[in-house]
Amino acid sequence: MYKRLLLAALLTFAIAIAYVYRDHLHVDGLRTWVDAGGAAAIAAFIVLYTIATVLMIPGSVLTLLGGALFGPVFGTLYNLAGATLGATLAFVVSRYIAGDWIARRTGGISRRLLDGVASEGWRFVALTRLVPLIPFNLLNYLLGLTRIPLRQYVLTSAICMVPGAAAYTYLGHLGNAAVSGDANIAQKLLLGLALVGALLFVPRLVIRLRRKPMMTVQTLSNRLADGDELLLLDVRSADEFCGEQGHVSGSRNIPIDQLESHLDELNGYLERPIAIICKTDRRSAKAGRLLLKNGFNDVHVVENGMTAWCEAGLPVER
Repeated sequence: MYKRLLLAALLTFAIAIAYVYRDHLHVDGLRTWVDAGGAAAIAAFIVLYTIATVLMIPGSVLTLLGGALFGPVFGTLYNLAGATLGATLAFVVSRYIAGDWIARRTGGISRRLLDGVASEGWRFVALTRLVPLIPFNLLNYLLGLTRIPLRQYVLTSAICMVPGAAAYTYLGHLGNAAVSGDANIAQKLLLGLALVGALLFVPRLVIRLRRKPMMTVQTLSNRLADGDELLLLDVRSADEFCGEQGHVSGSRNIPIDQLESHLDELNGYLERPIAIICKTDRRSAKAGRLLLKNGFNDVHVVENGMTAWCEAGLPVER
């Protein structure tokens, strides 16, 4: 009840502000205000961005606005400053004020994230900033539940948010240039497309760098024989698992289309080795990418899967 009343009051206040300043709510009017305000206007923008981040208001609109008002370079700096300050404040609120309440509300997500940070530290923060596994505003509060030092969190976040901030800021600058009839809009458009393409490539690059080499069936057989405490995850369907090829003794069957909903069951293997097997290795590779995105650190795909296992004459169960 109180949340709804607060939301209604904030909405009413926002509508009133928009009505009073309706003649200034366009880029030219805002730029005039920024030019007149100087450093105070810049500070006000950063404070607004900080507050929006803490209140979990999507910052994409403000990022685009920052690019339109301040240009690609200074816009990126101001957007990054606001996002970093907001992320830091949310982290502090979560850690020292509302940690228990947030943990209860987020359930399995917070447990998996706590385990991931415990095993990887700041590297997990870098991964989740570069690969958007969890929405930015929610992630700030969730990371406050972990034991990562505040200094590491702030520094890692600021560095790893640069690619996204630069790309979205430039898009805002590009939109303003298009509206104002910039003669060089074609060149700027090509550069904007290149930045967006690079931004989309970053998550794949991060996952590729974390990917382990494929494991041969002989290596898998040797490790199992030596009593290695690895999880052998078979991602074929249940019919295939019990079908003609059979399965490796001790393997656990979770079909690829059900894997994402069963990740909480695998939390004990965030830092322990996981070997993934299917008929060949296509579904295994897909499962490996999913596990890496969710913080599992020692993931191996079995090369050519059960096909290679059977061709090598290794024992199976049916």
